[in-house]
Amino acid sequence: MTTTAADATDRSGQVAGSRAPAHGPREGKGVAATAHFALILWSLLVVLPLLWTLLSSFKSTQEVLGNPLSLPGKLRLENYANAWTTAGIGRYFFNTVIVVGSALVLVMILGAMCAYVLARFTFPGNRLIYYSMLAGLTFPVFLAIVPLFFVLKNFGLLNTLPGLIVTYVAFALPFTVFFLHSFFKALPHEVYEAAQIDGAGEWRTFFQVMLPMARPGMASVAIFNFLGLWNQFLLPVALNTDSKNYVLSQGMASFASQAGYAVDFGALFAAVVITVAPVLVVYIIFQRQLQVSVTAGGVK
Repeated sequence: MTTTAADATDRSGQVAGSRAPAHGPREGKGVAATAHFALILWSLLVVLPLLWTLLSSFKSTQEVLGNPLSLPGKLRLENYANAWTTAGIGRYFFNTVIVVGSALVLVMILGAMCAYVLARFTFPGNRLIYYSMLAGLTFPVFLAIVPLFFVLKNFGLLNTLPGLIVTYVAFALPFTVFFLHSFFKALPHEVYEAAQIDGAGEWRTFFQVMLPMARPGMASVAIFNFLGLWNQFLLPVALNTDSKNYVLSQGMASFASQAGYAVDFGALFAAVVITVAPVLVVYIIFQRQLQVSVTAGGVK
């Protein structure tokens, strides 16, 4: 008994049909629609409070309390002036810029150097140092408050901006090393060897060759560190009780509580906008670098 070409074709068609995916076009469209609906809902949950805060920053206290969801009768720019001067947000803002900026520069330089050495060189204690850094990620901040208080007090750095900078660097360093370690580990060794053959020393090789190649990772970890340090509240409250050295998180809490029931809500919302605006600006500027680093991590 012979098998015709038509029979073979029918059988192959049946086999192919039996292996076809169970999910049809309608189910795929349903999943996509559900995902889009969830994303839209999540976007509204994020954007609407920000928009409401921005609109409330141009209202008077009576408008905020009378009808919180209404549009402002007029743009009261004096709310920002009152928040900047009367509430002292301007001084707190500059203190925060000094502390976060200095800590960010130090932690990025030290973290990149430490991650590069741990990723590219083999020496006794390499893994011990690396895993010690990872252990620092699991250490709760509040458990270190009391030891940090006495350490900074003994060094004369308690209630000072330099003391806060050193503390920020210490707590941001483990995450920076952990994040950058994989980036330096994945860099091609041939580039390092070429730089050595051309006569570049270790310092020049790191700063002019290897560090620029890890730029996406540097930008990403800089954004994460900036967000964490800018919004830090527990460490400043415990280690920086001098009102002249308050950072924005402390200043906002003090401004909201010191007036009791006579809070200037317009100025308070304006202070919130001043606090949030730098974070949004930094993210918008470095958004592309963050996307590149995530894509590169996925490809690896």
